[in-house]
Amino acid sequence: MDRYNMDFTNIAIIGVGLMGSSFALALRKNGYKGKITGIGRREKNLIKAKDLGIIDDYSTVHAEGVKNADLILLASSVGQFEQIAKNIRNNIKNGAIVTDVGSVKAGIIRKLEPLMHEGVSFVGCHPIAGKECSGMDAATADLFNNAKCIITPTSNTNKEALDRVIDIWGRIGSKIILMSPEEHDLVFAAVSHLPHVVAYALVNSILNVDKDILHYGGRGLKDMTRIALSPTELWRDICTNNRNDILKTLKRFSSSISKMIKLFENSDWTGLEKEFLRAKEARKLIESD
Repeated sequence: MDRYNMDFTNIAIIGVGLMGSSFALALRKNGYKGKITGIGRREKNLIKAKDLGIIDDYSTVHAEGVKNADLILLASSVGQFEQIAKNIRNNIKNGAIVTDVGSVKAGIIRKLEPLMHEGVSFVGCHPIAGKECSGMDAATADLFNNAKCIITPTSNTNKEALDRVIDIWGRIGSKIILMSPEEHDLVFAAVSHLPHVVAYALVNSILNVDKDILHYGGRGLKDMTRIALSPTELWRDICTNNRNDILKTLKRFSSSISKMIKLFENSDWTGLEKEFLRAKEARKLIESD
């Protein structure tokens, strides 16, 4: 654990919500002895985080909070990343690493890499460990334990910085997967972004049938629409930054729905059951992962 502490003696977390707070708690649980500075817009939230021992110090000014940081974690909404990077770029010390927890990579990395001055490295990350509820109160030290963490290096990524980021996520229990930013965005448009958009659309579809019937829904509906409780600002920004890949998956989904409609119109119950069986068998892959 000595090298771990020596590598990063001062960590700044911008966005002390679910992901940022959980990262800090995970570091503490796994033996980190350095300083953690929380940075955010709401001082009341930051004071609470300090009182709870999640962070050691705080700042409401991005540029001030990162001054001495060896590692800077962007844990706010992805739509804020570019402006935050512009705010802090002149105050990041030489040798520091900037990383993130955003679920969109290619477009964000294209914007952020040029904003890193010489001697500062950016390494894109996406821990697959969110919850439908947000905020510091939902944070837990075990959020990332045994969870996948997708790390997305580019041809510009510094090898030593990459190794150090891999190391710190591994030390808090994450399973590391390396992937190009472009592959990441296509994969997660399908397995994450599409389901969220569909969950929102499903709830709205039921509302359009009758706004007073949602409360009749049971566990099945709750399971299918749980992620529609996710923060809407966060998902607006994700959709904005991964528009093309999400559109591709939405069109595939629309084709699947159209096929189902045709089977119903033709009273093709055998064909419908085949579609159900195909999905049922494929769904087992998620459980076996």
